[in-house]
Amino acid sequence: MVERQSGVALWRQIADRMRLAINNGDFDETGMMPPEMVLAGRFGVNRHTVRSAMAALAEEGIVRPIQGIGTRIERRDRLRFPISRRTRFSQGLGKQTRDLEGRLLGSATEVAPALVAETLGLPTGTLCVRLETVNSADKRPISCGTHYFPADRFADIAGIYERTRSITASFRELGVPDYVRRSTEISAIHAEGDDIRHLKLSPGAIILVAAAINTDLAGTPIQFSRTRFAADRVKLTVEPEA
Repeated sequence: MVERQSGVALWRQIADRMRLAINNGDFDETGMMPPEMVLAGRFGVNRHTVRSAMAALAEEGIVRPIQGIGTRIERRDRLRFPISRRTRFSQGLGKQTRDLEGRLLGSATEVAPALVAETLGLPTGTLCVRLETVNSADKRPISCGTHYFPADRFADIAGIYERTRSITASFRELGVPDYVRRSTEISAIHAEGDDIRHLKLSPGAIILVAAAINTDLAGTPIQFSRTRFAADRVKLTVEPEA
């Protein structure tokens, strides 16, 4: 059953639960979703509410209604994104997909927000460079990122990233040949705002958020990122220290 007093729309709760069931392989035997009437009985709602949930999943590309047959599951296997001491987008996904692409959505040089300044060890009022990016695998968007860098050290990183489409390559050109992950905090939220559009999700889809700090090999923080992953496309795995 769903929670009617939770403040979350019933169709959204149902979509979340069906998405999880699909990811868990609950319907792999038939490859089809149960009929609307069956789902309505399972969740204690009317068929219109179930239809709204199914429409959201269809918009995400998770299911596809077929006239006269039912609703087929279109789920692809989720990509595995390892988080380790040397987390790299291309290395983490490179063997699982043919085409990886990073794209710069926008950039700005601005006073570091309080949390960013604290995380990067910057005095209040220090400038930072902010990059907004989206990463795709085989033309399918999988993550959006907001990245902050100390402006005194990485003033040109936006232009370099736009050309190289790689933060690792950008660091290398700016004199940081190697860097490591200090910490990663993972949480889950409902997608909203620009993330819905850039990740091609329906309102209320689940995204995984990884807030990460990278440092150079001397231990100086050089990057704070907040990366949002489409939960039905990527699973995050934390690997032990090498």
